[in-house]
Amino acid sequence: MNEEEMMLGRIYEAFNRRDMDTVLVAMHPAVDWPNGWEGGRVCGPEEVRSYWRRQWAAVDPTVVPVDFEHRRDGGIRVRVHQTVRDLSGNMLMDGEVVHVYTFEAGLIKAMDIEK
Repeated sequence: MNEEEMMLGRIYEAFNRRDMDTVLVAMHPAVDWPNGWEGGRVCGPEEVRSYWRRQWAAVDPTVVPVDFEHRRDGGIRVRVHQTVRDLSGNMLMDGEVVHVYTFEAGLIKAMDIEK
């Protein structure tokens, strides 16, 4: 595992613990992030924080990396197993999703959800 893969593994673990500060410190100040729950995109760590707070107030997602693939452009494609439950514990989603990350200066510059 290289340094970026290890960082992403720690990021997913922190996300699943709802430790936003650990995740956000790994993001570029102008990070471009998908709003996969409401639609659209958010920009910057504070917008990501706000988005996650709204999301976690309504659903309980857990995301575990399954596979990392390095792209020619320097990005990393991460296949993840994602479960989403409502706040009563009912399963809303259980399946695989692909996240694609780009980096700048050792920080996450953007993330996309591959369809």
